[in-house]
Amino acid sequence: MMTPKILTTMQSYDRAQFRADLVAGVTVAMVALPLSLAIAIASGAEPATGLVTAIVGGFLISLFGGSRVQIGGPTGAFIVVVYGVIADHGFDGLVLATFMAGLILLLAGYLRAGRLIALVPEPVIDGFTIGIALIIATSQLKDLMGLGVEHLPAEFFHKIAALWQARSSFAPQAFLIGIATIVLIVALRRLAPRFPGLIVAVAVTSLAVFVLGLPVDTIQSRFGALPSTLPMPRLPEFSLSRMQELLPSAIVIAFLAGIESLLSAMVADRMIGSRHRSNAELIAQGAANLGSSLFGGLPATGAIARSATNVRAGAKTPVAGLVHAATILLIMLVAAPMACGLAMPALAGLLMVTAWTMSEPHKWPGYLRMRRADLFLLLLTLVLTVAADLTVAIGVGVGLGLALRLLRREVPRGR
Repeated sequence: MMTPKILTTMQSYDRAQFRADLVAGVTVAMVALPLSLAIAIASGAEPATGLVTAIVGGFLISLFGGSRVQIGGPTGAFIVVVYGVIADHGFDGLVLATFMAGLILLLAGYLRAGRLIALVPEPVIDGFTIGIALIIATSQLKDLMGLGVEHLPAEFFHKIAALWQARSSFAPQAFLIGIATIVLIVALRRLAPRFPGLIVAVAVTSLAVFVLGLPVDTIQSRFGALPSTLPMPRLPEFSLSRMQELLPSAIVIAFLAGIESLLSAMVADRMIGSRHRSNAELIAQGAANLGSSLFGGLPATGAIARSATNVRAGAKTPVAGLVHAATILLIMLVAAPMACGLAMPALAGLLMVTAWTMSEPHKWPGYLRMRRADLFLLLLTLVLTVAADLTVAIGVGVGLGLALRLLRREVPRGR
């Protein structure tokens, strides 16, 4: 079915469900706000683009999606792709690639391609997820340690070399703020797992920077003031040659958005005992990426951690996702100057925790018990993600994984 879940849930919607969705939506917005800013900055974009993506993309994913509790917006998985596209093609190239990815996802949903997720081998997903987490973590060392690197290369080994060359510029104050943020996030997760600890941790350490007058970069000092309104929508500039040039990037964005959103929906299903509509979810991802590109935002997809937070906060229907987007918009309209004071090492610490969580360390012992061929596939995908790029990693990993399945006669039947 391709009917959005919100239409189904509205048939029996009541005041009690709205109260639950309202609390959950506001709670997850407090988690999404600092993450959206940090992801945009790590992607090489302006911080405001992260907020735009969470507002526009998040709203459309909840409005048209096939999951009851999916929360959409910018995610860490896209940092590597977005950084590379901006470095190679400029931000206007990213906007066009995101627009094209939206069209690809709409077509995939219309053709009922949602079930094809079963064809992507799990070792490939695990391998490129760990690889992305490793790249995100290394990209945050500059701000975490306050290193004076004017331009951080996109290529992994060149990035490590640039960081090593700048080691003499290490800033202890920035490092202490970053580490304090990490400690606070971890402590709040353990002591109060339902509490929006991310924004509290980042806010507390950023306030310490202001009160103590520490020489630490903030969003304001590096990027200037955040806008207090959404930009006007406009179509990206099209040309046939430009579209051909950006098609590989658009395909990777569409693939990642589809995979991550469907995986997130599956995780949410297990948490609430429901079943998502995969093709409706793909159509929602298509609409979200079209919408985000029209407002100059980043690629959007379903976010596993934010969706899980939404469930734990008591969400019942997609209305919680709409409230989440509206809350971030309200904060943007009335509290943008306060967000400008967030410290860069604090946001780096937040992304360090995000990268660690993405790598799913609880799964690592299980990898050693895998079949040798599956472990090789995971490690190969991981190495290619880090040393080559995501396009090569996905292409080689999926191709080799399907070949292994054919050899084992494990090709899954479509449902």
